[in-house]
Amino acid sequence: MKVKILRYLKHVFFTVIVLAAIAVFVGLQIGAAVNYGEHPQRLNLDKEGPYIFYKNDSTLNVNYIKGNKDDGFYLQQQDYPASSKIKAKTFFGLDSTYFYYTIDTVFGQPASVYQDDNPILAISDIEGGYKTFRDFLINNKVIDADLNWSFGKGHLVLVGDFVDRGYSVTQVLWFIYKLENEAEKQGGKVHFILGNHELKNMQGKYEAASPRYYAAAAILGKLHHQLYDSNSFIGRWMASKNSIEKINGNIFVHGGIHPEVADLDLNLEEINQIVKKQYYQTYFPKTEKSAEQLLTSTKKGISWYRGYYKEDLKQVQIDYILQKFDAKSIVVGHTLQSEVSTSFEGKIIGIDIKHPKDYRNTWPNTDSQGLLIKDDQYYRTLLDGSKELL
Repeated sequence: MKVKILRYLKHVFFTVIVLAAIAVFVGLQIGAAVNYGEHPQRLNLDKEGPYIFYKNDSTLNVNYIKGNKDDGFYLQQQDYPASSKIKAKTFFGLDSTYFYYTIDTVFGQPASVYQDDNPILAISDIEGGYKTFRDFLINNKVIDADLNWSFGKGHLVLVGDFVDRGYSVTQVLWFIYKLENEAEKQGGKVHFILGNHELKNMQGKYEAASPRYYAAAAILGKLHHQLYDSNSFIGRWMASKNSIEKINGNIFVHGGIHPEVADLDLNLEEINQIVKKQYYQTYFPKTEKSAEQLLTSTKKGISWYRGYYKEDLKQVQIDYILQKFDAKSIVVGHTLQSEVSTSFEGKIIGIDIKHPKDYRNTWPNTDSQGLLIKDDQYYRTLLDGSKELL
C-alpha cells in the first residue's frame, strides 16, 4: 500500500510539473511576465510636473508638486498670460534628470495624410515608460544623447497607448510635446496617434492608471480625469491629435480598420473629424448603426479593434480595406505581439510588444522594438539600434 501511495504521489508531482511547464510556455507566448520588485522612487512626487490648467481663456496656472509623504506636499504655482511662451522642465526621479522645453499655447491641427520620401520610425504602447521610450529613441538616432531631435525631416509615429500602467506618464507626455516642437523646426514630424487608453483617461475611465496619479490629482485639488479634460493644457493638446493617419502610403491606427469602416466611404480626414467630436463622450452604445457609433465602438472602432488577430478575416478583406484608402499597409498597436511582425502577406504590421517598465523588475526581461520604414523597406528595429528586414 505504501509503495502504491508513493507511486501515486510521484505521478501527481510529475503531472503538476508538466502542467506548470505548459502554463509557463503558454504564458510566455502571450506576453505574460512575473513582477519581482518595484523601485521605491515610483511614488516619489517631489518635482513632479508641470500640471497646467486654464483659469480662463487668457490665463494659465502652472503647477509643480513639491515635498514628500513624511514632511507634506505643497504646490509651486505661477500664473501666465495664455499668449506667453512658458519655459518648463520635467523631472525624472529614477535617474534624477530633467528635460527642458518651451510651452506655446498655440498648436495646430495635424493633417490626416502625409506624403514625402522621408523615413518613418513607429512605436506603440509605451504605457507610461519614459526611460524605455527615451533610450529607444536615442539608440535609434531619433534624438541625441542630450535628448534633442536628430531625425531631421523624418516621421516619428506614436501609435497610441502612451499613458496608463506606468509611473512616468507625465514625463512621457511632455517629452512627446518637446520632441513635436523640435521636429517641426527641422522639417520633421511627431505623429501622436491616440489609442484607447488616451481616450479612457480623457473620458474619466482611469482604472488602469498608476496610483501615483491619483495622489498627484489629489494634491492638485483635482479628480484624476481633470488632469486630461478640456480645462487642462495637456488635455487640449491631446484632443487636437488624430486617431488615424496615412504617411507615405502606410496607415497608422491604434486598433485597426474593420471592414465595415471601409464600407462607410469616408476619407481619413472625415473619420478623424467624426472621432474627435467623440473624444470626451463616455457613452459607447452597444449598437453600431451610425458612423459615429461604429467608429467609436469598443469592439469595431478604430482605436479598439483587434480583428486582425482575433477574427477569421480573409486576405481579400484586407485588400479591400487597403484599396478603399489607397494604402500599402496598416500599422497597428493595441494587440500584443511577441515581436514586431507582419501578417496578411505583409500588409498588416503589428508593433505592440511588451516594453520594459521604468520602475519594475519583470521576468522574462524584454527589450523594446519598433518599426522603421525607409526606402520602401520595412524593418524591425531593436533597442540597441540594430534592425532586421521584415
